[in-house]
Amino acid sequence: MTSPHHAPPLGGVIESVLYTADMQQARDFFTRVLGLEPHLEDERFTAYPTGNTMLLVFQQGQTGETVRLPDDMGTIPPHDGEGRQHLALAIPTESLDDWEVHLAARGIEIEGRTRWPKGGASLYFRDPDNHLLELVTPGLWPNY
Repeated sequence: MTSPHHAPPLGGVIESVLYTADMQQARDFFTRVLGLEPHLEDERFTAYPTGNTMLLVFQQGQTGETVRLPDDMGTIPPHDGEGRQHLALAIPTESLDDWEVHLAARGIEIEGRTRWPKGGASLYFRDPDNHLLELVTPGLWPNY
């Protein structure tokens, strides 16, 4: 049992969420540009496996009401987001140059490049909803 002054341990981030104005355009981007394959999809959202986490892309305005799951599984409270958001995706160091070529071949402009003090590197670009996406190699954070 934990003390009242210390939280129980966390195991990591399981889901990251972006919100889109156009689900079909977002699906095309995440499949065509990032090579992600949907695990689940409906009119409200698309779920993509990304390593040991899930990227959830929700249709803007479709998450404002409580969702009641079938068979008394429970409920999902309302949530939503707007404006430009940021998401960083892990890539191996040796694939950084390949990603730059891949993005250029698909007409995706690299908006920024960073070399981090611990050795990591980042490429920044935008998705169709103007969210800032980052591909980052190990050496950015103490845990990556």
